[in-house]
Amino acid sequence: MSKLFLYGAGGHAKVVAEIAELNGYEHIVFCEDEPTKDKLLGYEVVAILEEDGSCLIAIGNNAVRKKLAQSLSNRFVQLVHPQTNLSPRSNIGEGTVVMAGVTINADATVGEHCIINTNASVDHDCVIEDYVHLSPNVALAGNVTIGEGTHIGIGACVIQGVKVGRWCTVGAGAVVIRDVPDGATVVGNPARNIKQKEL
Repeated sequence: MSKLFLYGAGGHAKVVAEIAELNGYEHIVFCEDEPTKDKLLGYEVVAILEEDGSCLIAIGNNAVRKKLAQSLSNRFVQLVHPQTNLSPRSNIGEGTVVMAGVTINADATVGEHCIINTNASVDHDCVIEDYVHLSPNVALAGNVTIGEGTHIGIGACVIQGVKVGRWCTVGAGAVVIRDVPDGATVVGNPARNIKQKEL
């Protein structure tokens, strides 16, 4: 398979690289603005991203991922770990990575440049907008909407029909039982708003 550039060379990029290998990529190149090492997982780390190469942004920060996606002219690929349970009626956008153990059920839609992390569960008819990160073991019931740029912390769960707004943070282990406004940080069981930022 052709060369794949991974923008980023940290821990998240390592996991993404292994998923790329499982998808048949044999020539992986890591790219970061100021490389601190020459090799990562045996692959080259470079400072310049070739514009004509296929690419995935392997950086965990949602805002940074959005900024890069809007500035790069590369063709973005989608990477899905082979040990996932994806409905053939689900839809996953370009630039998104889906990690091991994930379940995405019927008529769920996942946007572009998202991270659906290890063992996350996305039930039927969910809408995950662009640049979202679902951390490991997140559970979304049916008909949940997660707004652009939102980060759902490890082990959090959202009950059916709830809408979580844009650029929110849902704390680890939180139980979300009501809608969350744009820019909110919510924690606890049940989740409560502890900080609100203007977007």
